[in-house]
Amino acid sequence: MDSPAGMRSRAHDRRGPDAVTEIFVDGDACPVKDEVYAVAVRHGLAVIVVANQRINVPIDLGVEMIVVPNGPDAADDWIAEEIQAGDIVVTADIPLAARCIAVGASALGTTGREFSEESIGGALATREIKSTLRESGVPTRGPRPLSDRDRSRFSNELDRIVNRSMRG
Repeated sequence: MDSPAGMRSRAHDRRGPDAVTEIFVDGDACPVKDEVYAVAVRHGLAVIVVANQRINVPIDLGVEMIVVPNGPDAADDWIAEEIQAGDIVVTADIPLAARCIAVGASALGTTGREFSEESIGGALATREIKSTLRESGVPTRGPRPLSDRDRSRFSNELDRIVNRSMRG
């Protein structure tokens, strides 16, 4: 089901004893959406995919597609405003991960690396160094394609984070 940004009805507005963990996916170019769907179905969790253009999502699995207006960081801003403590974000965007961690959410990179309060500062610094190198003309490589092993590691880590989030 598609929802325009701002029209979504949250499964929960505030954290409480009946709080439900939701998984937010930074949908633009996310290579592990199918793995997210599989873990969410196993645990009965809602998945919200956010992007600035429509992406086909399995609505029969209860996945919600949020389309935000075009613009720099529009999807990131929407996720950061909607996510709550106990929720999970799947993103390769380190600044978005930092914003989500700041409100008490968990953040998992698309490679299966969990970002934490302890690791996010170093990840932000490394990102800045790489950005500076690219801007100065130093050639850099993009991420390598994910292998089956990488996808399995991602699924296992997401499963671990979901279990931790559901325990509260």
